[in-house]
Amino acid sequence: MPKKKAFVIRIDPEKLKAVEKWAADEFRSANGQIEWILDQALKKAGRFKPHKSKLNNN
Repeated sequence: MPKKKAFVIRIDPEKLKAVEKWAADEFRSANGQIEWILDQALKKAGRFKPHKSKLNNN
């Protein structure tokens, strides 16, 4: 698994509350939910193509 880079995010408290609720509904952490949302948005926009090694692990 590739190493993940940590960074600070500024987010409106109400948006964070909504993300935390969504995450809880899907049994994820808020961090995991934000990562999933970003992943989906990048794929939809055609700006993310997984590495071959990631494809072979699924």
